[in-house]
Amino acid sequence: MIRITELRLPIDHPSEALEAAILKRMHLTPKDLIQFTVFKRSYDARKNVALAFIYTIDLSVKDEEAVLKQLSNDLHVRPSPDTSYHFVAQAPESITSGKSLRPVVIGFGPCGIFAALVLAQMGFKPIVLERGKKVRERTQDTWALWRKNILNPESNVQFGEGGAGTFSDGKLYSQIKDPKFYGRKVLNEFVKAGAPAEILYVAKPHIGTFRLVGMVEKMREDIISLGGEIRFSQKVIGFDIEHDHIKGVRIEGREDLPASHVVLALGHSARDTFQALHDAGVFMEAKPFSVGFRIEHPQSLIDRARLGPHAGNPMIGAADYKLVYHAKNGRSVYSFCMCPGGTVVAASSEPNRVVTNGMSQYSRNERNANAGIVVGITPDDYPGGAMAGIDFQRAIESKAYILGGSTYEAPGQLVGDFLAGKPSTELGSVTPSYKPGVHLTDLAESLPAYAIEAIREAIPVFEKQIKGFSMKDAVLTGVETRTSSPLRITRGPNFQSLNVKGLYPAGEGAGYAGGILSAGVDGIKVAEAVALDYQAQ
Repeated sequence: MIRITELRLPIDHPSEALEAAILKRMHLTPKDLIQFTVFKRSYDARKNVALAFIYTIDLSVKDEEAVLKQLSNDLHVRPSPDTSYHFVAQAPESITSGKSLRPVVIGFGPCGIFAALVLAQMGFKPIVLERGKKVRERTQDTWALWRKNILNPESNVQFGEGGAGTFSDGKLYSQIKDPKFYGRKVLNEFVKAGAPAEILYVAKPHIGTFRLVGMVEKMREDIISLGGEIRFSQKVIGFDIEHDHIKGVRIEGREDLPASHVVLALGHSARDTFQALHDAGVFMEAKPFSVGFRIEHPQSLIDRARLGPHAGNPMIGAADYKLVYHAKNGRSVYSFCMCPGGTVVAASSEPNRVVTNGMSQYSRNERNANAGIVVGITPDDYPGGAMAGIDFQRAIESKAYILGGSTYEAPGQLVGDFLAGKPSTELGSVTPSYKPGVHLTDLAESLPAYAIEAIREAIPVFEKQIKGFSMKDAVLTGVETRTSSPLRITRGPNFQSLNVKGLYPAGEGAGYAGGILSAGVDGIKVAEAVALDYQAQ
């Protein structure tokens, strides 16, 4: 296979123009070309440049060696890398016969799903313990908070089948280094489970919540068909460790489960599980994270600012943005989890605390754009050890609950009032999307003074990059605290805990991922490490 990069065509080109462009670029005749596929398609939407797609193409030709030699000086024509997935092991007979303990995966978010799926595909018949419910039951519980102000601490945006990523924009891109193309494995499995095939080649693929629900169910069925088990409403409350080896896990209201290999695919909100690990002596350390607000603008404003005359082009869709600013007080302020055409959602997992997040559907056709505007926090801001970051988050979330009126409504403020340092009393042209609702107040009371100072300084600077960003009627909604895990369950080169053999910290909760794609990739890596350890025994 040969790969062409940087192949440019007008965005409204007819389908046959792509093949013609390939033939011209490669100096081929139609009979020389066997087949081609689009590996990636991005777009160039600079305001003063003709709107265009930029393609990366993989193709087969009759005399590949001769073609590559002829075009050896073209930096954009090279052999295609092998992006297929190769299993590292197969389960030993002791697993298939039941003589060895099966691997246990705790958590069934993106990391746990892919850890369990790859283990199942290698024949290891994993047992998954998920504290929450199946995804459709969980969806009903989540709506109960959004529509009726009723929180179920074990079934919500954070806990349940599919993890926190189920109620998000479904973004499937990441900046992680991926030399083995594990991300391609993740995307291929998603397409098999019902995702649109375009996620394999568009530059910034996303799925949206409604599609994710059906996909998660399909992947669960695949794991079960391969001999795996998914056990819902099974909350792990303790760990049996002997002589620095994991021996089993304790499950609330049930018998202990013996285990020699345990994947900790915890979400970043599994605070009680973190405490159980800490109590058991598992090594962990505090790590940086971020806190802030959600900001909402009309999506049309973002489209005009980002795309100029191309705003509204259906081939591009709703525009996004990514912003970073280094404030004078040394704090970094940046946009997080930007959701074009989406909504701000209630993401609380503990009673009497308010947490926000962003979500959008595949269509991204809601009126508002939203993103987190967050400030970097370091362990120096919350001294006290590995668990201190959780206390820091809880204090902010509890204050937000009170500022919101103690009903799970979120505290909110117009951007103009926030910059002026005065409470908001009425909304303007932007209607906030957060449910159960927004209670207008003064958000300066919700975060540490240094965070408020940095955000106030950053918003006018962001205005220079996106005209209208500091519009007075834009709405800030608090608080965003779950940007990433506040701790890391540190692991070694073998992916096992530094001080407990057989324990495999993985994904967002363990501090090794951020988002659906990177969590899925980490799940695959850990599954391979588990398989290789079984093989070595």
